[in-house]
Amino acid sequence: MADLDTLRAALKPILDVAKSLDASSPGAKGALEEAFPLQSTAMQSLRALVREGIDGGWLADRESGGIRFSRVQKAGEENLSVDAVHMDRPGPGHTHPEGEFDLCFAVSGEPRFDGHPEGWVVYPPGSWHVPTVSGGVMDILYFLPSGAIRFEPKP
Repeated sequence: MADLDTLRAALKPILDVAKSLDASSPGAKGALEEAFPLQSTAMQSLRALVREGIDGGWLADRESGGIRFSRVQKAGEENLSVDAVHMDRPGPGHTHPEGEFDLCFAVSGEPRFDGHPEGWVVYPPGSWHVPTVSGGVMDILYFLPSGAIRFEPKP
């Protein structure tokens, strides 16, 4: 049976790449897509592990406003925190002081995250948004440089 330590180990290769990326670079998303294509065996295994964790209740075990979430890890030596979110609606508006790398997995329907299909989404430092899943349900892993995020209304 998988657990949080298993998930953290599976995320290590992504953290090793993402920690060296600049979220303000137009090439950051392409670098993630090249290193971790969504249809690869490793990414499909990660998708299954995230789904198992959410279904098993050891991942995204907290809820607010119909959105389930949890912290996978704090920003440590990789300087990236990781959060897991299961959502089908808008979440709370927030600013990314140092950017954000999002890995989105479709669960049901034809979901889009802020208009993007499943896969990688990158937000530059200083960006603000209301994270929104429409058209279905997604599991999302949020990678935050320095764990930096500010929940606030639109500035």
